[in-house]
Amino acid sequence: MSIFKNNASGMLNGPFVLAIDQGTSSTKTVIFDGEGKVVARGNEPLHTTYLDGGLVEQDPQAIFENVLTSVSKCMADLSSKGGRIQDIRSCGISNQRETFVLWDRAGQPLHPAVVWQCKRSTAVCEQLRAAGLEEMIRQKTGLLADPYFSGSKVIWLNSYHEGVKTAMAAGNAYFGTVDTWLLHKLTGGKAYLTDHTNASRTLFFNLETLSWDEELLRSFGLENLHLPDIQPSSSFFGETDFEGLLPNPIPVTAMIGDSHAAAFGEGCFGPGIAKATLGTGSSILMNIGPEPKPSHQGMVTTIGWSAGDRVEYALEGVIVTCGATIEWLKTNLGLFSDIRETESMANAVKDSGGVYLVPAFSGLGAPHWDMNRKASITGLTFNSNKNHIVRAALESIPFQIKDVITAIESDTGIALQELKIDGGMTSNGFVVQMLADLLEKPVVNLGFPEVSALGAAYLSGLHSGVYPNIDYLKTLCEGHLSVSPDLRNGQVRATYRGWQETINASAQVYITH
Repeated sequence: MSIFKNNASGMLNGPFVLAIDQGTSSTKTVIFDGEGKVVARGNEPLHTTYLDGGLVEQDPQAIFENVLTSVSKCMADLSSKGGRIQDIRSCGISNQRETFVLWDRAGQPLHPAVVWQCKRSTAVCEQLRAAGLEEMIRQKTGLLADPYFSGSKVIWLNSYHEGVKTAMAAGNAYFGTVDTWLLHKLTGGKAYLTDHTNASRTLFFNLETLSWDEELLRSFGLENLHLPDIQPSSSFFGETDFEGLLPNPIPVTAMIGDSHAAAFGEGCFGPGIAKATLGTGSSILMNIGPEPKPSHQGMVTTIGWSAGDRVEYALEGVIVTCGATIEWLKTNLGLFSDIRETESMANAVKDSGGVYLVPAFSGLGAPHWDMNRKASITGLTFNSNKNHIVRAALESIPFQIKDVITAIESDTGIALQELKIDGGMTSNGFVVQMLADLLEKPVVNLGFPEVSALGAAYLSGLHSGVYPNIDYLKTLCEGHLSVSPDLRNGQVRATYRGWQETINASAQVYITH
């Protein structure tokens, strides 16, 4: 009998790891035991302000208070189940990656937090490209000159916000992604740190030297900006008692961006193991090993995770529209009343009947990067019915993931070994089986909604000794639902060739107009 199970009196036995997943819409706090099992949860919604011109902001103080409320709820849940708060050994934090805060020497925010979704710096990115800086950005950071990443929005604030401009000129502006801001607040201003993964999403970080790049900062006019020291994702960042919620301070021993945390929680420990989040859109990360590799096909190079002297790099591709396509069929076309109906609808026809749905509702993401593209449904005949359209929509999800994985394999020379999946669409058996058949590799479904928190907990517990090593974590990742490919399914490959022809033909038609 495991020492981590409930003991005879019904009490939960530690040691425990507390993980905070600070997301865009809420903060989830989850406490895990030594076997990676959930013992307590707390969740608190977070308000986001959407303004004209594509501006998206949050209140920095509200983010911090949101975390404290979530932690408080989780502590109460642990206590109600007989767990001892004193058995929490360490804390890990995962965060909405590119969202950032600027504050002054006194710790007062200079501006609301600018959220990763914010588009205010579109013109700034055009200026960076016009100035010939994109190639240097790509070579040094592995990223694109895109509003998605933090740096371009810092440039915007320094240009157009007087308070920020004045503070920056005086050397009184401190930058931090959400992990850094939370750590600063949780330690009473003592710690000013970030980890490799969050640093790698800023446009300021050099993937080769693992440090802030002075040449880039000068090029951006940000040489006076204070930046946090950078550490491995699994390391000691400071101590906190969460403003008195804990009887004694505990160490914060992990900080990591949420998509990277999800990949680690799902077991992407070595090269060729990838994860895909099947949500509204999709983030696909594949571990490419200890050396950065550039992408020539629209991926970004990033750091997957780091612990001790070990740094694992990853390529990431972003699909703009994934589950949102199915929601559109339901809400705008009324083809079904419950998304769960789509699996049986897809299986009600032997194939899509030559129908293809290209879900470019907001343009096409990786590896195509055609943001002016419009969505289309092609191949309709009088024999087509709503089941064919639903099936074509579901098929567009594995098709896009296959496009990204193929591009990553081509960029790196590293073959996919296994795909881990999470997110709402993983409950659709048709999508999961088609994904396995198309990739010709196993697809592993954790069936667990809090994979980012799990990754933060694993990294924290590695440093605090709750989890002995990576090999032990591999044993915790075993036994999940794995869907094997049907290698006899030649139809899926023929259908995919039709998808590629449709994508290319639509692109040509768009260009000619």
